[in-house]
Amino acid sequence: MFSTVRLNFQVPGLDRKALAAAYSEGIAMARYADENGFDVVSFEEHHGTDLAWSPSPLITAGAVIGGTKNVRVVIQALLVPLHDPLRIAEDMAVLDLMSGGRLMVVSGLGYRPEEYAMFDKDWPGRGALVDEDLEAILNAWTGEPFTYRGRTVRVTPMPASPPQQILFVGGSGKPGARRAARLGLGFIPAAAVPELEPYYNEKCQEYGTTPFMMAPPEHTVLTMLSDDPDRAWAGEVGKGLFVEASTYGSWQTPDIKSAVHSHATTVEELRKENIYEIVTPDEAIQLGRERGSMILHPMCGGISPDVGWETMHMYVEKVLPALKGS
Repeated sequence: MFSTVRLNFQVPGLDRKALAAAYSEGIAMARYADENGFDVVSFEEHHGTDLAWSPSPLITAGAVIGGTKNVRVVIQALLVPLHDPLRIAEDMAVLDLMSGGRLMVVSGLGYRPEEYAMFDKDWPGRGALVDEDLEAILNAWTGEPFTYRGRTVRVTPMPASPPQQILFVGGSGKPGARRAARLGLGFIPAAAVPELEPYYNEKCQEYGTTPFMMAPPEHTVLTMLSDDPDRAWAGEVGKGLFVEASTYGSWQTPDIKSAVHSHATTVEELRKENIYEIVTPDEAIQLGRERGSMILHPMCGGISPDVGWETMHMYVEKVLPALKGS
């Protein structure tokens, strides 16, 4: 059984005390997940939102790495063009060294022009910008001097892990697949797009690089647990799921593909889509046997930490023991 806990620290209204609690309890949940056999703790990156949605995933990854021993820490995705590539090359190298190779970063372009405007980055030129940035990161990790924007620079330390085990390319179209192949990096698309795998493999052969692709399943589901799913959907949990789904959906344009893009306009519609689910522990056991994996989302959309902990405890105490060995 492959278990993931997704944390993005959303708090509608930006209440400072609630945000502090979300980060404190989220880091505690990551430790609890590590102690109880979870495989992944994941974060993402967004900026300037009304939910304070995970703007600093590398810092958060450092906090989790410092408090865990085994769980893999995945950032999906880090919006590389919004950062100084030399700075994040250093940060990722240090996190790799600190974690013993547990950091995995999927580079993303993003899909919100306002984020590029916020950091004074060129939205129309984002493809060329991410190419330059990824090449700079890979050059930085050689530990040797190289030319970056007309000057000679050298970045230390180098990560302990090979770049191909730390850095991956995201996207949902052929440009991302082509970029990954050219740079010799693994490709992790944001949605199940079957035609991308043969294209990526073809481009790897053309560039003489080794292909490695991990696509999400055809249907990705984010899970909460409750002894009474109807009550949970009608209350705080359903509201939190809808807050995230409607916010995320409002950012999507028709050309964007995402495994968790909802079109729901009400909580009832969201429930029927089955992108987000609230299930009993017994139902989770059956679903775990069928899927072989589960993504818990305990504080989605500002769900209180106390309620989030209920999902975590139910999963560890009632679901995982029944799925041991699955």
